[in-house]
Amino acid sequence: MTKVVHPYAQRLVILRDWKSRWFAAGPKYREFLRADILIREWLEKRLRGSYVSSIDIERSRKFVRIIIKTSRPGMIIGRQGDSASKLRKDLFKFMNKNKITIAEEVKIDIVEVASPDSDAAVVAYSIVEALEKRMPFRRAMKMAKEKVMAVRGVKGVRILVTGRLNGAEMARREEVKEGSIPLQTFRADVDYAMERANLPYGVLGVKVWINKGEVFDTNNK
Repeated sequence: MTKVVHPYAQRLVILRDWKSRWFAAGPKYREFLRADILIREWLEKRLRGSYVSSIDIERSRKFVRIIIKTSRPGMIIGRQGDSASKLRKDLFKFMNKNKITIAEEVKIDIVEVASPDSDAAVVAYSIVEALEKRMPFRRAMKMAKEKVMAVRGVKGVRILVTGRLNGAEMARREEVKEGSIPLQTFRADVDYAMERANLPYGVLGVKVWINKGEVFDTNNK
């Protein structure tokens, strides 16, 4: 069961919140759902390489708020906010092209991730970046594992890389693990992310699980 169900989905409401939060959606549910999926996919593609952890979208009748969590906000904001202004203009062009209704007020907030070494999405992308720069996969995995375990409060980490490792004809999987990853314990704050490394000889899949300990009171997480 735990190898099939996404750790994020299992912990919704218990430890996690929805990535799309709507207020008074009403009959526009279908329209909002399509818009959120398209916007999130476009931003993930556009901001690839900016170490984005997650993209949250909040909606009401009159405004849309897009929250981009990243470990390197300077790469998205740019000098004097030039990159952020260009991102906003390009987003409006994309919405007009795909016939997405633009709200009266659209706000883009760029939030810095407090602890990037314990964020699964950031760690997964750092491994992907190392693999795409031709670093040996075992070295990339070991370095990432040591960085994660050095963070205070992290109880365990698991890193899995699959595909044609080192360009071998036969695809295989390699894994490193340290500490505990209790996937069946719902109160365990397990962060999960999956990324793809595009290499000349094929695509490698990277999965990262990080256990940040058990949470007994959601108000203190």
